[in-house]
Amino acid sequence: MNKDIATPVRTKDILKKYGFSFKKSLGQNFLIDTNILKRIVDHAHLTEESGAIEIGPGIGALTEQLAKSSKKVTAFEIDQRLLPILSDTLAPYDNVNIIHGDVLKADVKKVIEEEFTGFSDIMVVANLPYYVTTPIILKLLSENLPIRGIVCMLQKEVADRIAAKPGTKEYGSLSIAIQYYTEAETVMIVPKTVFMPQPNVDSAVIRLTKRVNPIVEVLDEEFFFIVTRASFAQRRKTILNNLTSQLPDGKTKKELIIAALEASEVDPSRRGETLSIAEFGRLSDALLPNFK
Repeated sequence: MNKDIATPVRTKDILKKYGFSFKKSLGQNFLIDTNILKRIVDHAHLTEESGAIEIGPGIGALTEQLAKSSKKVTAFEIDQRLLPILSDTLAPYDNVNIIHGDVLKADVKKVIEEEFTGFSDIMVVANLPYYVTTPIILKLLSENLPIRGIVCMLQKEVADRIAAKPGTKEYGSLSIAIQYYTEAETVMIVPKTVFMPQPNVDSAVIRLTKRVNPIVEVLDEEFFFIVTRASFAQRRKTILNNLTSQLPDGKTKKELIIAALEASEVDPSRRGETLSIAEFGRLSDALLPNFK
């Protein structure tokens, strides 16, 4: 029986054996609690027919649990120093493939076609490096990949923003960008004590389940995101002030912005954080003819 990788003793032994030192620049924090890893995998609802994509496998602690719960695991690892460690720690599992590379630069759709031919269920499950969490999630969602969703560990503060509802201080353009594509829910909180080295903040596991269609239908997706980002540029400002200062030629087109707000039944004195995604959808469609 293989000893689990994710224990303090085994993790220390592996790091010592390879003389591995953590790189701050890569945001490396390894989980050393097997129960938490098993719970993360449980939240992904994998079956023996599922494929799992992992990002940043580290020394293979989560990869190992994924290998036990799915048909195949493909993991992206950017740090070359971890490749020999992974081939050692994951030697007992023949259903794991490690790709050396940066997922942000990878053609993930092509990787899925090559790695998961014939798979009808694919999930991304990852303990994401904190410094690139948002770009990774947005890349995976905007590229319209054939995945069921994403279960990932990230900073609790970012998880709160992703799952936030309108009218809360956490709600912003990130909440909208991710909820546009998925249903987002925080499924567990993870204390910093179960990591090596310990990060400065608590973490959370979030589950993003892809919607069949985006939550709102808009005329121009790219412009919809421009409008939502503009609306939160300065949180204390009204939506009218933000749109006027942020949209191209907004100051000269102020009357058109007011007309669009009225047409979409949004009071110009409201703040961005009070608008639902549906209201942003109506507003971006109303603004589109004058700004695109």
